[in-house]
Amino acid sequence: MNIFLIIIILLLAIIAAVIAYNLYQENQYRTKIRSQFGHSDQDALLTSSTQSVRDGKSFTSLLRRSKVEKQPETQADAFEEITKVADNEPAQDLAITPLKFIADDMDNIAEVPEITQPKTLTEEETRATIADIKSAVAAALEQSEEPEEEPETIEDSIIEPVKPAIVAPVLAAEPEEDERPLLVELTDLERSELLWFDKRFDFMGYVALREPKELHAIPRLSGRHRFQIIGCTMDGRFQAAEPIPGVAYQAFVVGLQAISRSGLASEVELEYFARQVQLFANKMDGKASTADIEPFLRTARPLDELCARVDQTIAIHLVSRASVLGTELRSAVEKAGFELMADGTFTLSGSNGDIKYTIAALDGSAFTEALLASQPYKGFSMLFDITRVPEAEDDFNEFMTLAVRLSGELGLDLVDDQVRQLSADWLKEVRSYVGARQNEMLKVGIEPGGALSKRLFA
Repeated sequence: MNIFLIIIILLLAIIAAVIAYNLYQENQYRTKIRSQFGHSDQDALLTSSTQSVRDGKSFTSLLRRSKVEKQPETQADAFEEITKVADNEPAQDLAITPLKFIADDMDNIAEVPEITQPKTLTEEETRATIADIKSAVAAALEQSEEPEEEPETIEDSIIEPVKPAIVAPVLAAEPEEDERPLLVELTDLERSELLWFDKRFDFMGYVALREPKELHAIPRLSGRHRFQIIGCTMDGRFQAAEPIPGVAYQAFVVGLQAISRSGLASEVELEYFARQVQLFANKMDGKASTADIEPFLRTARPLDELCARVDQTIAIHLVSRASVLGTELRSAVEKAGFELMADGTFTLSGSNGDIKYTIAALDGSAFTEALLASQPYKGFSMLFDITRVPEAEDDFNEFMTLAVRLSGELGLDLVDDQVRQLSADWLKEVRSYVGARQNEMLKVGIEPGGALSKRLFA
């Protein structure tokens, strides 16, 4: 018991010592601060050793320049100082002494000339001075009474303003047209019919060169729309222009695809393309021409409207009332001939390798290896692109057969966009609709799934 009491006392003593030491340190700190900043009658700026002023000069240099150590505070002080100086100087007039004193002590004031006492005049000199003053005043009065010369007429007094000289504008000399002959006539290029282009929706440009040139880089002629450059080699063959060393061209045919799934190119975009073609021709030392914009747009607009009308996709949704495992879904669709693509969809290709049908997730997400192996799905959508499937009725029947088979294997329901059960009447209407749209395409020479269709609906 005594040991615990001793330990407690020691601890309390240690704590008291620490507190006392802290109080002592705090008191010392306050005393130090009070000695430094506690004087309210001192100004730190007055006792500082600052040596610079606004113009960069020091106080010492300014004092040397002025040579004035102290300025009098009042007029009485100034007078007293002047009087003291005058007492020490040799006897002279008090009115002159202050001026000489100030002039001698100021370097920037010129020396004051010596001032003498006014001379006392005699009576005769005074009378002569008064007579001179009277004669000078009379002469001044006579001169003031003489009339000033006036201008002859008012018109003469008006200063006619200076008319600005009209300078004829200097017109820049138009560049003289190069007289060197072209390797290919532009009219011959304009009449050419090349397999790469369709003048109904390709806005054409033509470039003929004066000398054979290699193409060092593909020019950037448009930003939003696709374009092709076909070159005419020196042996008269047309081929896709590429920057190949040793291959020289004598002309180029350029086509801007004005119709696509992005819409019809505007007049501004066509004008920009025409300017870029002209710049390309100037760079290649050639001459360029482009199609007329307004006639081209009159032809392209109806075709663009048709493309917008037929560019549709038929969707059939296979929906599960519970869920279907990703592994089961993948196994069933791959068994039917579909293949998982890099974009996260399953596709079925035709005999020519082109995509016929597509399977996508209901929520638009991508199918991946990891997700298919780990998560269930509510179903999927089967897509039929009208513009890409060649045979409307036959291929649509195949499409529906695959949908029915997959729904049976996976236990899914076939529904439309409004989540309504598909009926036989609905299938007949859709089949007829697909056939009608493809017939419209065929009437204007666009085969579903063909080369033109792939370009227009890319």
